[in-house]
Amino acid sequence: MSNTDLIDDLLGIVPGSHLDLVRRHRSVARDNIQRAYDALFEPVDASQLSVLERAAIASFVASLHRQPHLSAHYAEKLAEIEGGKLLSAVVEDAVDQGATHGPYGNYPAGPLSNENQAGLHFVVSAAGRQTLGSRLSAAFDHAHLLVFRPRDASADAIAALSAAGFSTAAIVTLSQLVSYTAFQVRLIDGLAALAAATVGAEPAAALNA
Repeated sequence: MSNTDLIDDLLGIVPGSHLDLVRRHRSVARDNIQRAYDALFEPVDASQLSVLERAAIASFVASLHRQPHLSAHYAEKLAEIEGGKLLSAVVEDAVDQGATHGPYGNYPAGPLSNENQAGLHFVVSAAGRQTLGSRLSAAFDHAHLLVFRPRDASADAIAALSAAGFSTAAIVTLSQLVSYTAFQVRLIDGLAALAAATVGAEPAAALNA
């Protein structure tokens, strides 16, 4: 388990600063956020979903959310893992291909159906699949669905993962990765906005105040 706090590191939060005090006001929550990161990316057992797959998925999801701090972190993390540099360019291409706005999709027939909205149904390109392989390609397809069209999550979507070789445990971990990365995005964006509002400056200049 790491001895640092990723969110503090990414935002440059220093001890005694306003944001440090804000985060430590909920110290248990702060510690659990880091523990969740350690459990996902430094797992005791990575047999169902490798550390390379985890980093690639997180890099893809963070970049889809357009969070620069987190995107850079996971891109660097991916590049440090054996085989990761080969995947980095494919991840970037997949992000460009999958760039869109959401959420969108279709609700089950009923009172919410009038809110149905069409949008991109992303699939990794044929060239990308040659490098990523069937497992990571399926993971990227599913991650994009969860990020932008969660309304369309279905048994068929899970079956596509199973067909690509994902066990039930791996599917659960994949879903946790996507949701945790999205949570990190919201947390970082919120803290940066809080710093700007509190100090009255741009987030980058306010983080260490």
